[in-house]
Amino acid sequence: MRLLFDDQQWEEFDTTLRSTDPLEFSDNKSYQDRLAAAKTKTDGEDALVSTQGQIYGRTVVVCAMEYSFIGGSMGSVVGEKITRGIERAIAHGCPLIVISASGGARMMEGMVSLVQMAKISSALTRLADAKLPYISILTDPTTGGVTASYAMLGDLNIAEPGALIGFAGPRVIEQTIRQKLPKGFQTSEFLLEHGMLDAVVPRKELKDFVHKAFEFFCAPLQ
Repeated sequence: MRLLFDDQQWEEFDTTLRSTDPLEFSDNKSYQDRLAAAKTKTDGEDALVSTQGQIYGRTVVVCAMEYSFIGGSMGSVVGEKITRGIERAIAHGCPLIVISASGGARMMEGMVSLVQMAKISSALTRLADAKLPYISILTDPTTGGVTASYAMLGDLNIAEPGALIGFAGPRVIEQTIRQKLPKGFQTSEFLLEHGMLDAVVPRKELKDFVHKAFEFFCAPLQ
């Protein structure tokens, strides 16, 4: 956020949303205990921060995932906050950026987590209908249901150098197909070379890159 927003200033919203425990899930630790530990570790309520600020004077909604919160997993709160972020972008007529860092859907919420993929994708269709641009930024790692939904649905999909990006992990794929994978498989550079990304951009260059992209996509600032 500090690298993207003008004067390192932004407004955070939807800060009070909290995950429940619809399945009363427990393995070697209860889901409630995992949530409590993650909140203490990150000083946040869930794995996503929703904000609005300006990038070179242009108002932009930015949703950023927090990998330290249960592996950046996508549960009901992540899905709701991104959907509300999209709706906020539509209401304010401004672009959207989602920064992904995730191990995928949050298994402790079962199907409630998985339906977030369709929910967010549907909201992004409404953003496209409003002719507002969406830039997806993929960081290390971006995997599972996040990759299979909003992380790869941007008008531009850009990644940081060396990020692991994929649906299943390389070890799972190798065990399934019983073959060694190519060198650098599922890295940002590999995906760019094979047409699955539009650009690989170092973090310190992201602000200028997205600014130029929005100048192309959007009407000039008045």
